[in-house]
Amino acid sequence: MNAKYFSRQISLLTFFFLLLTVPVCGQRAGDDYVELHKQTAILLMKQSGIPASIILGVSMVESAMGKSKNCRLLNNYFGVKGKNNLHKGKSGHRSAYKQYPSAAASFKDFVRIVSKKKYYPNLRGKMDYRKWLTHMNKHGYAEAKGKWISDVSLMIRKYNLTELDQEDFIPDDNSFPVWGADSTMLQLQE
Repeated sequence: MNAKYFSRQISLLTFFFLLLTVPVCGQRAGDDYVELHKQTAILLMKQSGIPASIILGVSMVESAMGKSKNCRLLNNYFGVKGKNNLHKGKSGHRSAYKQYPSAAASFKDFVRIVSKKKYYPNLRGKMDYRKWLTHMNKHGYAEAKGKWISDVSLMIRKYNLTELDQEDFIPDDNSFPVWGADSTMLQLQE
């Protein structure tokens, strides 16, 4: 056997190894995203009655799991339009999207926006993400319509986000955030 044959075999093995690891890396990024934001989503679910699966699933799609330019520059995890300070900086990026001081502020604003919609009183406290997506889509939340429902549903199923919608879910972390009366984020006092 010659060196050219072995070189080709090693190249093929490397190629197949890379093919196998790419989905794992993508799954890991999603798992990391969920881990980072699940406590905020659960707390907001308990306060608002909007499923954590909806809060996280929508944010994963709208922010490309925290990697979109608007998310990185503006802490905008939901594609909410509004004022920002980008034109004042040297980023060279202009945007019609709202700027937030933190990820938690973006999540809280999303819940505030959804809780003002007509469908909210009828769905509040119901954990069927399909009904939430259908009503949000019907009332113009996303421009992509059917594709948006499909994309968010995929995130919810792929990362088992409905597990977070269970009432008996108790975080195992003492730093679980609590929203104060003045809408600021506080830490639990022991």
